[in-house]
Amino acid sequence: MWKYLFTLAFLAMPLAAQEVANAPAAVLRTLDKTSGDTRDIEIPAGQSQTLGPLTIVMKECRYPAGNPSGNAYALLEISERGREGPLFSGWMIASSPALSALEHRRYDVWVIRCITS
Repeated sequence: MWKYLFTLAFLAMPLAAQEVANAPAAVLRTLDKTSGDTRDIEIPAGQSQTLGPLTIVMKECRYPAGNPSGNAYALLEISERGREGPLFSGWMIASSPALSALEHRRYDVWVIRCITS
């Protein structure tokens, strides 16, 4: 009986409990909604890039261990010059960009992948 319950508990373990690895950098895609220009930018962990008045700080990029081309999760903080506090602070998920998105009138930013080498 206990073995059966243990098996059920193991099978019910959420996917979020999978092992992940940290990457040294991430690729983000940006969109200027006014001009329609898109640009891919590489940001190393702990560094920042500017996009017009925005400053994007890439704190961490994670991916499923053993699957570098799998779903990427990036911990970002995005702020705007002249505005107090961050516009966005949290995890963005490559496979679900709308789940946790930057809300800005001119720019969209989303995660494409982690860079592993």
